[in-house]
Amino acid sequence: MTTSLGEIFLWELMGTAVLTLMGCGVVANNVLRKSGGHGGGYLMINFGWGFAVFAGASIAEPTGAHINPAVTLGLAVNGQTPWSQVPVYIIAQLIGGTVGAVLCWAAYKLQFDTHDDPGGTLGVFATAPTVRNTPWNLVTEAIGTFVLVAWIILSPGAEAGPDGVPTFGNAALGYAAVAFLVVGIGNSLGGPTGYAINPARDLGPRIAYALLPIHGKGSADWGYSWVPIAGPILGGVLAGALALALPVAG
Repeated sequence: MTTSLGEIFLWELMGTAVLTLMGCGVVANNVLRKSGGHGGGYLMINFGWGFAVFAGASIAEPTGAHINPAVTLGLAVNGQTPWSQVPVYIIAQLIGGTVGAVLCWAAYKLQFDTHDDPGGTLGVFATAPTVRNTPWNLVTEAIGTFVLVAWIILSPGAEAGPDGVPTFGNAALGYAAVAFLVVGIGNSLGGPTGYAINPARDLGPRIAYALLPIHGKGSADWGYSWVPIAGPILGGVLAGALALALPVAG
């Protein structure tokens, strides 16, 4: 069945909104002093983002569950997504990322209001490097996203058993497999830049942060904001192009 542009817009917006609501939410739970999960640590954040991807992708399943412009562009380069649909995917993802971040703020408003370091709350919404060096930060984001998109395109599908239920391959795990991958990328490659690996996940919440009435908040760091956009796009496009050159692609 052909998916309409309106359906793409709706499902991708909803899926990306849930992704950023839960992803930003786990960071808020860890960072904000008067939250029950305060101090849960980096591993808690990685698992939280993995589960956020699982939830968002499951919701956006009718449209292929891109919920990430880098994935959309990688699939377009690989020929699996029509270029005519790409702008709708990306606009929906960006709006969804913004909406999800606003909902996260609403859920944690009291904790934001009573947090003793409001100037340091950008990290709840957007990424930042631990060592700022633009070229290398760009490389780090590109590498992490390349792993994500290459896995999505190249990972083996499921083999159906006698009853038609998938019994082998990543498809047998559904979107849980992608969640495991995101946790792995966070644990292995996320330390240097916070592993945005998704322009909508970073730009949408960064826009929300700039607009939200968080008293005493710091800068949205627009000078760095292009890195978690350009790096993931570069990684996604390279993954899609590489897949075209491999005999297993397509």
